[in-house]
Amino acid sequence: MLVVVFLASCKLSPDEYVENSNYGGAFGTSYSLIYLAPEELDFQHEIDSVIKVVNQSLSTYIPSSDISRINQGDTQIKVDHMFQEVFRLSREVYTDTKGYFDPTVGSLVNAWGFGPGKMIAMDSTRVDSLLNLVGFNKVKINEKQQVVKANPNIYFDFNAIAKGYAIDRLAKMMDEKGIEDYLLEVGGELVSKGINQIKRKPWVVGIDDPQIEKGRRLKILIELKDQALASSGNYRKFRIDSLTGKKYVHTIDPITGYTKNGNTLGATVLANSCAKADAYATAFMAMDLNLTKELLSQQTELEAYIIYLDANGEAREFMTEGFKKTILE
Repeated sequence: MLVVVFLASCKLSPDEYVENSNYGGAFGTSYSLIYLAPEELDFQHEIDSVIKVVNQSLSTYIPSSDISRINQGDTQIKVDHMFQEVFRLSREVYTDTKGYFDPTVGSLVNAWGFGPGKMIAMDSTRVDSLLNLVGFNKVKINEKQQVVKANPNIYFDFNAIAKGYAIDRLAKMMDEKGIEDYLLEVGGELVSKGINQIKRKPWVVGIDDPQIEKGRRLKILIELKDQALASSGNYRKFRIDSLTGKKYVHTIDPITGYTKNGNTLGATVLANSCAKADAYATAFMAMDLNLTKELLSQQTELEAYIIYLDANGEAREFMTEGFKKTILE
């Protein structure tokens, strides 16, 4: 949902910094990683390694991954620290959002045609049946680091948090390499650190207008300072039924089991980790706006920008006070 505009410690002069970059494809999307240093660097090997291990742990699109094997009924796998971290954060957001963020929604994601599994014709009976497989309170990790499911058919789908988590892992790799200034983007989700030392300006990113389904148009520009950002929206992720012409958006409401084509058009969240921003942005698309506002009023770690339709169908904006401070006039 983002177009990056590259602009931003001052130990070296601007002309002593080198802009290093890596571009490629991963997690079903593209990535663009920019990191500044006093010398030419190429971390492609390390980047590939991070992508590989995250996929092996969390990708539902790789049949041999840990999560795929768990979904297939393997109860003996000892999950790695990455799976455990994503699991713990998922439970935290699940609780905080009162169930609107729920990675056990995988069976519904598949059934509605937005996952790697088989799409089926949905009606109220099928929805009610699949809802029995939804609920993060029905799963746990035991003392042997094995996933325990109340129902063996529960299907995990961490795609609404795994991409953000992968960017956090890439940022951790950059930190361990001693990189102090970078802007990392994967499929529109970002993590920034420091500033653009070459231009002596902050990193600046643009947020897309969610009412533009084809092409892109920027809605606002913001400065991203040592933060993570994730956005979610239905304006590009949907499918049209070839027989009925009905539009089905990719946001699944874990409470009702149906796709949620609500009044919220797009949600952008700032947080201290991209995994957290990713999870909450997804939840806000499923939640009614009043519930989102209530949650944000009780949070100190999140800032958000919501674009929604009012009762007259007019596009409106809501943003937290902290988010307002990041906007470039």
